[in-house]
Amino acid sequence: MIYNPVSPILPREESDRQRSCQKGEESFTNSCSEARTSSTKSRQAERSTVFVRKPAAQKQTGGSLAVWREERESGSPRIEPPGAVSPAKRQIKEVKETKTTINCVTFPLPGEGPEQQLLKPDEWSYCDYFWADKKDPQGATSLPGFEVLLQKQLKGKQMQKEMSEFVHERIKIEEEYAKNLSKLSLSPLAAQEEGTLGEAWTQLKKSLHDEAEVHLKFANKLHTEVEKPLLTFRGDNFKKDLKKYDHHIADLRKQLASRFASVEKARKALADRQKDLDLKTQQLEVKLSNKTEEDIKKARRKSTQAGDDLMRCVDLYNQTQSKWFEEMVTTNMELEKLEVERIEWIQQHLRQYTTLRHETDMFNQSTVEPVDQLLQNVDPSKDRELWVKENKTGDVRPVDMDI
Repeated sequence: MIYNPVSPILPREESDRQRSCQKGEESFTNSCSEARTSSTKSRQAERSTVFVRKPAAQKQTGGSLAVWREERESGSPRIEPPGAVSPAKRQIKEVKETKTTINCVTFPLPGEGPEQQLLKPDEWSYCDYFWADKKDPQGATSLPGFEVLLQKQLKGKQMQKEMSEFVHERIKIEEEYAKNLSKLSLSPLAAQEEGTLGEAWTQLKKSLHDEAEVHLKFANKLHTEVEKPLLTFRGDNFKKDLKKYDHHIADLRKQLASRFASVEKARKALADRQKDLDLKTQQLEVKLSNKTEEDIKKARRKSTQAGDDLMRCVDLYNQTQSKWFEEMVTTNMELEKLEVERIEWIQQHLRQYTTLRHETDMFNQSTVEPVDQLLQNVDPSKDRELWVKENKTGDVRPVDMDI
C-alpha cells in the first residue's frame, strides 16, 4: 500500500515505476509508488495515481450575501478520484481547469461550475461589479476594483466642491446686480417729470431699490442655504476615512498576495520532492539495495511533508481570500451608502436653490405691481390740467384791434 502525501490511500495495480507531474497553474497531478522486496526472487510494486483539484477559494452561488456565506461555509477542497491508467503507457490524466488566478485572486473560468448569482440582484450594487482589477489604458499597471470606487468618492467630493464654487459665482452676480440696481434707483434722470406719469416714473425708480433688496436677500440665502452646505458637507475627515478604507483593503490584498506566493512555493517544493522520489524509485529498478529502499522512504516522507505544506498553504490562502471578500462586500456597501447620501444631499440643496429662485421672482413681481398700477392710472388730460394750472400765463385771449 502507498500513502499519498495529499490524499487518502488509493491502491492501484502493480507496476515497477511511478511518475508525477504538475500541470497548469491551479491544478496538479501527483503519483507515487513504493517497491518492496517480498523475497530474493520477486518484488512487488504498488502504484497510486492521485488527481487533486486546487481547493475552491470561493463558492458564490447564492442570490444574496447570506446565502453565499452559508454555501461557502459548507464547501471543502475537492479531490478527484483516480482514473484508469495503463501502466504500460504510463498515461498522465489531466484534471480540467475550472479556475484561474489573476493578480493573486482566484476566479472561476467562464462557463465552468455553477452560475454565480448577484449578491444584490437588480440593484447594480458596488458589491457585485468590482472584483476584478481594471487594466491601465497603457497596459503597464492595473487598478484594483476597490480603488475605482475610491476614485469615484474623491471625484464626487470634487464635483461637490465645484458646485459650491458655481453657486458662489452666482451669488457674486446677484450681489453685483443688486448693487447696480440700488445705484440706478438714485439716478436723477427724468426727476422733473410731473403729473401722474411723474408719479409712475418715481415709483419705477423706487422699485429698482426694492428689487435690489430682493436680490441681495436672495444672494445671502444662497450663501447660507446652498453654497455653504455644499462646501462643508463631509469635511477633511471624509478623506481620512477613505484612506483608512484604502489601507485596510490594501493590507488584505497584500496578505492575499503573500499567501498566493506561499502556495506557489509549496507547489514547486512538492513537485521537486516528487521528482526526487520518482528518480530514486527508478534507481531501485536498476539496483536493489537496502540503501536505495531507505532513500525512497526518506524521499517519501519529504514528499508527504511537502504535500501537507501545500494543503496548509492553500487553506491559509482560502481563509485570507474569504476575509478579503467579506471586507470588500462590507466596505463596498458602505461606499455605496456614502454615494447615495452625497447625491441626495446635493439634490436637496439644489432644490432649495430653485425654491429661492421662485421666491425671488415672486418678490420681484411684487416690486413692479405698484409701478404697473400707477402706469394704468396715467392720465394725459389730468397731467395737462395740473401742468397748466401751475404754469399758465393767462386765460384772456387776444381780440381784434379797433380803429
